[in-house]
Amino acid sequence: MTSTATAHSSRSRTRHTGAAAVALIAAAALLAGCGSEDTSDNPLAGEKAEAGTVVVGSNNFAESTLLADIYGEALKAKGIKVTYKHNIGSRETTYGLMKNGTITVLPEYNGSLLAYLDPEAEQKSAEAVNAAVKAKLDKKLTLLESSPAEDKDSVSVNAETARKYNLTASSTLADLEDVAPELVIGGSPEFQTRHQGLEGLKSVYGLEFKSFKALDAGGPLTQAALTRNTVQAADIFTTDPTIVKEKFVVLKDPENLFGFANVTPLVSKDGLSKEGADALNAVSAKLDTKTLLDLDAQVQLEKKDPLDVAKAWLKSAGLD
Repeated sequence: MTSTATAHSSRSRTRHTGAAAVALIAAAALLAGCGSEDTSDNPLAGEKAEAGTVVVGSNNFAESTLLADIYGEALKAKGIKVTYKHNIGSRETTYGLMKNGTITVLPEYNGSLLAYLDPEAEQKSAEAVNAAVKAKLDKKLTLLESSPAEDKDSVSVNAETARKYNLTASSTLADLEDVAPELVIGGSPEFQTRHQGLEGLKSVYGLEFKSFKALDAGGPLTQAALTRNTVQAADIFTTDPTIVKEKFVVLKDPENLFGFANVTPLVSKDGLSKEGADALNAVSAKLDTKTLLDLDAQVQLEKKDPLDVAKAWLKSAGLD
């Protein structure tokens, strides 16, 4: 499987058009030239981190902000001085800021980062993905240990379908082989023709569905259709809080059709001490997909402050 397939997701954090990248670079230049004295409100200001301070950045979606808060507070617990640059933007921007030393730490997704660095790279295991990323990274950067937590595409079924066919959180895509002909599956239009979509579901798992309904890329149309049983299965991202709210069942993907997207700290080699690296590796060891899904739900559904959620989880995990 190539990372062209693994790049997959239509969501903004995974792939961007060249025009979007140009626009982001222009925006960064414009903001950098504003002459503001206080760069804390300007994540694109481009100033290098102050000596002795770890700058934790995040992309512009809720889960990235939450993960940045988890990383930052874990570092603070070790007496490390931390500042934040939240909601920066896309990978085109954040990777550049990592390279120039503006950001010290960034929550990343290993397979998605590899797809950005090398669109033709194969992704056969999480370990192989990380090794490939490290080989392609700017020499000033490295990855720390990946967590088991992943945020990637999945085939999920609604609660009614799960009850009808006795599908549980332990069920796999292979368990759909006999019942798929009775199910309508939904997803983005491109899901119908991608290997990481209907084609792969058929070739890898032998699944042939009753029909396909074109919706959006794991967004509100897909969520609503699955909730209303317009479709019985759908492409849903694995840490979408709707899974908790609507009691969707995410089917396991033992053949890794949907690639790898393990939450992994991207760090500056010179900007983070061994003690800091150890603290972030300890976070990775404790963070799994189920936990991340619960934390996302607290932020996105219950509207809790991500910093409060981060602190509470670190305390519960013995990492505060």
